[in-house]
Amino acid sequence: MSDDFNMSMRKFLKQVGVTSQQAIEEAMRGAGTAGKEFEAKVVLTIDGLDLEHVVTGKIKGQD
Repeated sequence: MSDDFNMSMRKFLKQVGVTSQQAIEEAMRGAGTAGKEFEAKVVLTIDGLDLEHVVTGKIKGQD
């Protein structure tokens, strides 16, 4: 894989990670999530490619 490809993918994935964490923290802030567990799902699609990648997991609420 080329350096340009690797850099563009890393940049995209970093943006996904950072902005997703910020959105989750904002949603949980002040929402009374202590002691709760939430099912989370991320769906990644890429236009022009036949790609749909699903990641699921659990996120524990804030104390």
